[in-house]
Amino acid sequence: MQSLGNESELAVKKDQQYLWHNITPYSEKNPPMIAAAASGSWVTDIGGNKFLDGMSGLWCVNVGYGRKELAEAAYHQLLSLPYFPLTQSHMPAIALAEKLNAWLEGDYVIFFSNSGSEANEAAFKIARQYQQQIGQHYRHKFIARYRGYHGSSLGALSATGQAQRKYKYEPLSGGFLHVAPPDSYRRPAGMSVEEFNLQSAQAIEDTMIWEGVETVAAVIMEPVITGGGVIVPHQVYLDRVQEICRKHGVLLIIDEVICGFGRSGRKFGHQNYGVKPDIITMAKGLTSAYLPLSATAVRKDIYDAFKDNSDEYGYFRHVNTFGGNPAACALALRNLEILEQENLVERAGILGKRLTAEWAGLLDHKLVGDIRSFGLIIGIELVADKATKQPAELAVVKGIIAECKAKGLIIGKNGDTVAGFNNVLTIAPPLSSTDEDIQFIAGTLKAVLNGSWAE
Repeated sequence: MQSLGNESELAVKKDQQYLWHNITPYSEKNPPMIAAAASGSWVTDIGGNKFLDGMSGLWCVNVGYGRKELAEAAYHQLLSLPYFPLTQSHMPAIALAEKLNAWLEGDYVIFFSNSGSEANEAAFKIARQYQQQIGQHYRHKFIARYRGYHGSSLGALSATGQAQRKYKYEPLSGGFLHVAPPDSYRRPAGMSVEEFNLQSAQAIEDTMIWEGVETVAAVIMEPVITGGGVIVPHQVYLDRVQEICRKHGVLLIIDEVICGFGRSGRKFGHQNYGVKPDIITMAKGLTSAYLPLSATAVRKDIYDAFKDNSDEYGYFRHVNTFGGNPAACALALRNLEILEQENLVERAGILGKRLTAEWAGLLDHKLVGDIRSFGLIIGIELVADKATKQPAELAVVKGIIAECKAKGLIIGKNGDTVAGFNNVLTIAPPLSSTDEDIQFIAGTLKAVLNGSWAE
């Protein structure tokens, strides 16, 4: 790789002086990569080094970098109407809400925000208020899963089941409960995947009963736990969870912030399982991260419970200054058109299968315990002992990631989640990645693992 010149060294110094980075320990000896440009699946840093972004930024650049048509969509909207609050309305928001409803294949009403955390915060407030307004006055609790991630704001972090994300920020918001995830790789010996997943789903109903069913407002979960280790449930799990929620009058909130917009090989992750959520939250791939935008989709009959004008506090008293920005909505519409026109949803499924097939032989590697995939989301669980499934040390995980980066490939890990279990390599490149890009990802990771890490 090229070394930094004087100008680049100055940029690093200013970065260290003025910028506070997301979820990254300060390191003077290991400064962050400073990106300068990007196109397709590739990012170029200020030193001229090129990297294939195997994580789509933060699981979000679904259509790839450098899409002129997205920039133009935002530009033209900024010229005509750059901003107007959704206390009133504007055409880009109306058109996008209609389009999202079509993609969801249901009857939903859309509330816009800026980020996944905000979309989930809105969902929590909607769920609690809805239960109040239909006479279920004691329903205020939420059940989520350990290892799941739902955001960094206080409510969303309370729903998150990752202790290391919460450390030093507690106490958080009350009323959030957690159950174990359906981690089939670590199921008890002699138990089938189906049996284990049914047992995991039953833990949700058991928790409802222990807590008092009449106190539970909603269950929130990603279709697949992504940043917590790519934990993919069996079909029976989602079927049973939906059945439990309907049986007990509990809303089912599905967090599609990462799994949505083609990433799973379907428009939304839950569509792979055939469930019909009551509330769906989304962000990231909605605009392919070109502009901030998120959405909370609410089943129409739930929305109707907020229409009673006889109740002074019956409407949804939640506001978001920038949520549903006209330029972001216009760009999102164009982004969805690209996903459709280029068949990127279907391509995500194809590319995911191609990568998992390329890496099938890695299951014989001494460090590889399991390989899990959900469309173009892949997790490779590293272990220190294949017999006991003891997680690999964090230094090993970081070492492999660093070697991949030295060879021009950026991959991720499930960092800062649960102590001792930050041992899963994560790969989620843009859905627009070329065949050559996919071959580079596959070959680079195999070369790293079969090199010094095979000894």
